[in-house]
Amino acid sequence: MSATSNLMLSLGFSVLLLLHGVVASVDYGTALTKSLLYYEAQRSGKLPSNQRVQWRADSGLNDGSDAGIDLVGGYYDAGDNVKFGFTMAFTITMLSWSVVEFGTQLSGKNELSHALEAVKWGTDYLIKSHPQSDVLYGQVGDGDSDHDCWQRPEDMTTPRTTFKIDDQHPGSDLAGESSAALAAASIAFKKSDPRYSSQLLAHAKQLFEFARNHQGLYQSSIPAAAKFYSSSGFKDELLWAAAWLHRATGDKIYLDFLGSAGDTGGTRSMFSWDDKFLVLEGKVESAGTWAQYKSQAEQYICSCVQKAGSNNVKLTPGGLLWWQPWNGLQYVTTAMFVTAAYSDYLTAGKSSLHCQAGDVTPADLITFVRSQVDYILGSNPKSMSYMVGVGSNYPGKVHHRAASIVSIKKDKTPVTCKGGFDAWFNRDAPNPNVLEGAIVGGPDLSDSYSDSRSNFQQAEPATVSTAPFVGVLARIA
Repeated sequence: MSATSNLMLSLGFSVLLLLHGVVASVDYGTALTKSLLYYEAQRSGKLPSNQRVQWRADSGLNDGSDAGIDLVGGYYDAGDNVKFGFTMAFTITMLSWSVVEFGTQLSGKNELSHALEAVKWGTDYLIKSHPQSDVLYGQVGDGDSDHDCWQRPEDMTTPRTTFKIDDQHPGSDLAGESSAALAAASIAFKKSDPRYSSQLLAHAKQLFEFARNHQGLYQSSIPAAAKFYSSSGFKDELLWAAAWLHRATGDKIYLDFLGSAGDTGGTRSMFSWDDKFLVLEGKVESAGTWAQYKSQAEQYICSCVQKAGSNNVKLTPGGLLWWQPWNGLQYVTTAMFVTAAYSDYLTAGKSSLHCQAGDVTPADLITFVRSQVDYILGSNPKSMSYMVGVGSNYPGKVHHRAASIVSIKKDKTPVTCKGGFDAWFNRDAPNPNVLEGAIVGGPDLSDSYSDSRSNFQQAEPATVSTAPFVGVLARIA
């Protein structure tokens, strides 16, 4: 594998031996199909003729009108009706990386076209959001007012306020992540649609320069995002974007940017929408800054593999890697993705991972990945699949406005802001619409899970959680 194709690895590993009982038979192929269906359920805008999730309908058709710009499209973030640009961009990066890394496997399962459609629904929106080189619209909708209501996106009455960053109001993290998303997508589309790939790359390059030349945290320019997705810093997004741009172009300018980084982040505890510092240049020879990237990444891998002594990542009694109570599975899915990718890189290099407590082979890594996937899909103490619609026992009261309210195609009676809570949120019954492919927040540290719409920490799915799982499922299906 070439140095260019190996340039970027973001390493946050969730790996584990099979510590629980007999693993139930899991249909990874079905889970893969449903993981991509989930993104059709999250669509905002005018739905296409080939829309497969039929309980959804057009929504947000006037988005951007307050600013005189067309911002129709994109994805709703989680169980609400807000379009948060920061997490949407990370979602698109991970969907694109799934195609780049595991496109052959996706094609073999007849899901490559659906994966590219999922990417394009997001990148079309990002292109709209970037009308000028130093302007990027980063949010549509207000989280507070949206969360005060329980409505379908098709008839929501909440404000659809737009928020942007520009040269006077910067957001290097938001611009950097958007650059990474578009650069990664340009690689995904390079063979099937070279013209579109070139368009994506042009926007990615502009956004990187915007992020680098006008530095600052995006929530300082978009305060409405701070309460929901506050960024801890932007240096990691600059490195992340540079890595993807080098992989997309081979241009030395991006390699030099990575190599001259004064802050490589130190050993990280996770890989997520807010933390991409675990960037590794994939050459065998490592010196200077590259050695720092490699060492930091491998220390983290070893902690997830439980080979780092006192620095190991926590495990639940049932064997799940566990970071925190709010949407803990998002960290597991990102970790599994990079574990699977890194396993393949090690195989290509005929190498193993050297940890403090012993070596780990590429085959061991994939075994660990399968154990985590199996836990999520039902091989856990509750025998519950945390991917909705997979298996016979999965969450029925998912914290999700569109899924929890009868489809507008079945009942066009408008659901009012507060009326939705009485009629649907507080309803003691499963959601009328099955949000297939959604990964809920997941169990707590004791492997417990409460299936309740009010339990948003555990019961709310998010686009950032399922995106890396697409690639993982493609790899092992």
